[in-house]
Amino acid sequence: MPISSEAFRDALRHFPAGVTLVTVKAGDRIHGLTVSAFASVSPSPPLIAVIIDRRSSAHQMLEEEGAVFAVNILAEDQAELSNRFAWLKDEDRFAEGQWATAVTGAPILEEAVAWMDCTIHSRLQAGTHTIYLGEVQASGLPRADESPLVYWNRGYRRLTRKPLEAGGGKESS
Repeated sequence: MPISSEAFRDALRHFPAGVTLVTVKAGDRIHGLTVSAFASVSPSPPLIAVIIDRRSSAHQMLEEEGAVFAVNILAEDQAELSNRFAWLKDEDRFAEGQWATAVTGAPILEEAVAWMDCTIHSRLQAGTHTIYLGEVQASGLPRADESPLVYWNRGYRRLTRKPLEAGGGKESS
């Protein structure tokens, strides 16, 4: 018998994750949400994965024919924007930030650390969620030299730029 959802979440809170805004375009409608379930999959063809709860509006839109999405990797100073896309219900989430489009028409955040504009390559149902593989059609690195926003142990964190020594696991001075 598998562990409870609570025990599962408790274990996973110890794994740090980058914070992204996934933005979706279906027809003439757009939507966005905060997502930490994001991963690179393949460099050739360039594929990424985002995992979306089936109860979300984004999921409904991503199931439509011709839907596209973008993944916007947030910088460490964009926690407020992350919260806006995670919790704001009735107001326009896109009222904050500088938004544009690239190839697909999905909204891209012009001041993200990086963004990837995707068409849907495939979908896989997985429990309460769906895994969407996106084929990256365009990308940008507006703030490539800045640190990303990180979520760990139920809160936002900052990275330090102090590298570890290779093989030793000790911090370098």
